[in-house]
Amino acid sequence: MALSELDPFVGYSFGLEIDGIIIRAIQEVDGLRMEQDVIELKHNTNDGKFIHKKLPGRPRAGEITLTRGLTSDNSFDKWIKAAQFGKMGDARKGGAVIVYDFEGVAIKRYNLTNCWPTVLELSTLKAGDSSVLTERLTITYERLEPEG
Repeated sequence: MALSELDPFVGYSFGLEIDGIIIRAIQEVDGLRMEQDVIELKHNTNDGKFIHKKLPGRPRAGEITLTRGLTSDNSFDKWIKAAQFGKMGDARKGGAVIVYDFEGVAIKRYNLTNCWPTVLELSTLKAGDSSVLTERLTITYERLEPEG
């Protein structure tokens, strides 16, 4: 049975698309937000009334953090190495965070402009622990836009 437009989506899984390459099985996406500055305009009208208006300003850049289980896929490693060595022509990429439903169909995309990795962090390594190892990648972006 299809969902109606009033039914909220359930984020079953997430992916990251960077220059056409899709990295699936992202466990968590944190910090996905679109912000812009607010310009305050205060002035008096011709008849002496005080007006206080708020106008849209410039969009703000932001950061997101992606968490996934540690696998042999080294796409995060290659990308962060380009940024570490200052190869920003290779590191800055266009991409998107994609939300999938339980059938694997993309239900929402959040496009990222000029994004690049700033932090790659592994979960705590503990001898004898049976928890899944994860890696967290922090990505900075210049602009975020929901598609659609």
